[in-house]
Amino acid sequence: MREQTAAQTVFPDLDSFGTDAWWLVLVKAVAVFAFLVLTVLVAILAERKIMARMQYRLGPNRVGWHGALQSLADGVKLALKEGLTPFGVDKVLYLLAPVVSVVPAIMAFAVIPMGPEVSIFGHRTPLQLTDLPIGVLYVLALASIGVYGIVLAGWSSGSTYPLLGALRSTAQVISYEIAMGLTFAAVFLLSTTMSTSEIVSAQAHHWYIVLLLPSFAIYAISMVGETNRAPFDLPEAEGELVGGFHTEYSSLKFAMFMLAEYINMATVSALATTLFLGGWQAPWPLSIWDGANSGWWPLLWFVIKMWSFLFVFFWLRTTLPRLRYDQFMGLGWKVLIPFALGWVLVVAVIREATRSLSGWASGSILAGAGVVVTATLLVAISRETIGRRPPPTLPPTQAPFDPMAGGFPVPPLPGQVLPTPKLSGTTASPPPSEPEASHA
Repeated sequence: MREQTAAQTVFPDLDSFGTDAWWLVLVKAVAVFAFLVLTVLVAILAERKIMARMQYRLGPNRVGWHGALQSLADGVKLALKEGLTPFGVDKVLYLLAPVVSVVPAIMAFAVIPMGPEVSIFGHRTPLQLTDLPIGVLYVLALASIGVYGIVLAGWSSGSTYPLLGALRSTAQVISYEIAMGLTFAAVFLLSTTMSTSEIVSAQAHHWYIVLLLPSFAIYAISMVGETNRAPFDLPEAEGELVGGFHTEYSSLKFAMFMLAEYINMATVSALATTLFLGGWQAPWPLSIWDGANSGWWPLLWFVIKMWSFLFVFFWLRTTLPRLRYDQFMGLGWKVLIPFALGWVLVVAVIREATRSLSGWASGSILAGAGVVVTATLLVAISRETIGRRPPPTLPPTQAPFDPMAGGFPVPPLPGQVLPTPKLSGTTASPPPSEPEASHA
């Protein structure tokens, strides 16, 4: 055990895990699962209520007190609906895809620290199911596996629109997981560990949102793309792909996809809290109180921080339109990945150059550099997503456009003009001249 800041605050480390009785591990596993399911039920209701409030509507207000049981009623309705399996699907992969999506989403929460050591039935144990020397990479790996559920769902459905949603998801995970992984590298450089519990203890004096502001900004954008949420919900894209990868799913199978989406939102929000907001540690000025980081109080601070990120998810869905695909890919490859890679280099150089300085001086230099890089990042993001580009123009010597040249009708590009249609079997007569018209 390592004690930090106050005698009452005990930060668990890797030695704190692996010694619990089997029944205590089972209790904590069931508690984590129940916490995630309850979070999903509350998040769906809160999202509908928040969106309704922002759009001057009422939202759910019929089932239960002010609609409090609406999420539960929707879940029961989905479970009792008839499950249809379209003709022509790959049945094994079609049924396996929802399971592949939801199981890794639940497993990823196992290494999230939710509090310090507490007493459960007389046994001292951390408020965390388990931890690993590479705990953060474990979460990233499970997030990658969860995307296979989306890909398999689109491919096995045997339909065009789900397949397009699956292809978009493949490009999305490749683009944004690279940027997300690079933000982790900056955290590893400062904390010198990949364990989630030890990263929390390394932030006892300074939260990494202050020292690694660009990493936080890039991670906050990447986690929205990673969870397929607006304005990055291109794998679903109801206006373009009907429903995307889950178009052919219904009943409980569709509910599992929804469950996986909201659990992934909770997981990435909890990971952001762990990496950049000090985890379960109390914010200032509550941290002045010696008992704020002991007992069960840290669980409350953790939940508040996690729900702050969930609120931003709902806010973005209410206010921002969906990005175009070129904007989406350009943001990932042209902005986030280069900035994340450059920032890791800056952190490494500053850390090595200020090794002989005090911790406060080194942190001040790193925080100042982070503010400059973050401002530059925001300018680049605005130019990539908001900046208007002139439409491409065709050279004047280009041949006339023929929409049937390749055997399939294609729409014209900007600057091309469709030929004037002619009616078969008729000859268009010229309009009468002015004198003839007046004579008639």
